[in-house]
Amino acid sequence: MEKYWIIANEKKDQSLAVTGRIRELIETQGAAAEVYCTNEEGKVMLPETCERVKCVFTVGGDGTLIQAARSLIGRSVPVLGINRGTLGYLTEVDIQNLEAAVAQVMRNAFMTEERMMLCGILPDGRVDVALNDIVVSRHGSVKILSYLVYVNGEFLNAYQADGIIVSTPTGSTAYNLSAGGPIVEPTAAMIVITPICSHALNTRSIVLSAEDRIEIEIGEGRGYGNEVAEAAFDGGDIACIRTGERIMIQRADVTTKLVKLSKVSFLETLREKMKGK
Repeated sequence: MEKYWIIANEKKDQSLAVTGRIRELIETQGAAAEVYCTNEEGKVMLPETCERVKCVFTVGGDGTLIQAARSLIGRSVPVLGINRGTLGYLTEVDIQNLEAAVAQVMRNAFMTEERMMLCGILPDGRVDVALNDIVVSRHGSVKILSYLVYVNGEFLNAYQADGIIVSTPTGSTAYNLSAGGPIVEPTAAMIVITPICSHALNTRSIVLSAEDRIEIEIGEGRGYGNEVAEAAFDGGDIACIRTGERIMIQRADVTTKLVKLSKVSFLETLREKMKGK
């Protein structure tokens, strides 16, 4: 029997009304549907095995889909987002097209897009991944910090800024866009570095190859003081980095598979999403 997982954000799907409708549509066709809800932190706990799982539906916003993608690392299961949030660059299906979308998935009438992810290696050796971005920023204090950025072992620049965003093409329409970074076609293979509120007039984003290795070191504070920054993976899973320590960021070995139901281009989607924004 085919199986589908539904990952729901109860804050966006109150009383699980949409989630329940998806489950009903799936079970009516003789397949199995299992529902998992995100916790207060937006994360979801999934079974260790995903045998016979054909597709994962997420009900919420882009954040719900991103956390689902992180939970599905290494499972090679495609994800389709049902938008109950706001803009929804990643969540392809609006609520009025719900029934048609579920039917299309169940009859295998869909394509998948591979989206690159980032891998971050912390000073203590811990490793985490991100679909959108890894952000290194100040911790607690309102003062700016010094960030020393290296690419493939070569010094690139020292930024006096609130933080540094290292983004995938998928994440280019998220925090990177808000910080003035470029929008990148989401299936491209590249990495974008964008400083946050840099204290320099000529600071711009830098677009690198997906094969480049980036290191960000926390510089000394004024008076040679020790500073503490934090690295956030897709807005969560925060780890502290101190003066003299580095985080290494590179392309991850894993990808996220997103379900694509329509032939609407990225440019058309972008044009619609940005109307009046």
